[in-house]
Amino acid sequence: MASFVYNSVLTDLINGDLDFAVDSFKLLLVGVGYTASKDGHDRRNDVSSEISGTGYTAGGNATTCTITNDTNKKILTFSSVSWPSATFTTAGGVIYKARGGASSADELVAYLNFSGEVVSTGGTFSVSTSVITLAN
Repeated sequence: MASFVYNSVLTDLINGDLDFAVDSFKLLLVGVGYTASKDGHDRRNDVSSEISGTGYTAGGNATTCTITNDTNKKILTFSSVSWPSATFTTAGGVIYKARGGASSADELVAYLNFSGEVVSTGGTFSVSTSVITLAN
């Protein structure tokens, strides 16, 4: 499965539930047990198999969004995220709006597929910048 933007993003934008310029976002890590659903998942409580391990905190780490305007499109760039002294295995990540309360309220933005399990053993684990293009 490739990386993708959850289909609920468009609805959340139309409803005013997402504002990439001001909202807080996080990247959480998942194991191979998570089967991402572009159509069926819309909130963080739909995400299963979040990893655990040394250096990882449930819910993931903060990422910031920068918006660039281009002809007939917006380019969203999410900052890189790191976990120092990390010992865990992961297979993907989920970017979501972090409201700070119930996971059923946190809007999903994108699924990042790492193309198989990635193991970190006591080092810094980093996920590089993620770019999303929204075009009309």
